[in-house]
Amino acid sequence: MPERDLKLLLDAAADAGDIALKYFQNDPEKWDKDDGQGPVTVADLEINAMLETRLQSARPNYGWLSEESEDNAKRLACERVFILDPIDGTRAFIQGHENFAHSFAVAEKGVVTAAVVHLPAKKMTFAATLGGGATLNGKPIVPSDVTTLEEAEVLVAKPMMDAKHWPGGVPPVTRNFRSSLAYRLSLVANGRFDGMFTFRPAWEWDVAAGDLICTEAGAAVFDAKGCKPIYNSAGAKIPGMVACAPALRAPFLKHLAV
Repeated sequence: MPERDLKLLLDAAADAGDIALKYFQNDPEKWDKDDGQGPVTVADLEINAMLETRLQSARPNYGWLSEESEDNAKRLACERVFILDPIDGTRAFIQGHENFAHSFAVAEKGVVTAAVVHLPAKKMTFAATLGGGATLNGKPIVPSDVTTLEEAEVLVAKPMMDAKHWPGGVPPVTRNFRSSLAYRLSLVANGRFDGMFTFRPAWEWDVAAGDLICTEAGAAVFDAKGCKPIYNSAGAKIPGMVACAPALRAPFLKHLAV
């Protein structure tokens, strides 16, 4: 079943990319969501409508959790659920930057079983199935073999380096940044960077796909409390997210004091 779901997600991601590129760097109509939830564009909504039609028709018994759909508690009773972000990194998309992604996942009983992170402007497609490994454009990927924080390059927003987040001391890492959480996770999975972290509550649709891609590649993934993330929760949020080269798990946990 994960392999069939992956094929479904890959096909949907390809079409989502076609829609996104139609609007990319073409001044798409945009507006701000209510309650400070950030911007949305006509492309986000067109992709979401395509996903609803295609995926719900193909898997009518799956629950549905998408950034651009009104949430429905019925998903909590479903054994399997789609967890989707039509465009992760909408601000980058609006600004004409290539670092936006389509982040699509299927979770079963709280565990992600199939995942795709597709960056159409960069022609990069990360994918994974539970127990099946992770790939970039069809080729297997693995995380970095860095063993110390002093040599680690990580993807993180500057506020996350504040000492208040690190009871055990701010880790001595080199900071970089990319706008999409899904892309950050994927770049850890393929060893381009040695880690990423955020301590803001992360929406499941931003991190579910990247979580599986990292895990299947061999990276360590845990929330800000050091626990394994569980998906399809009532609040649809993860309490922060850390992904890193496997040897960096213990050093990060020491600095987090968990």
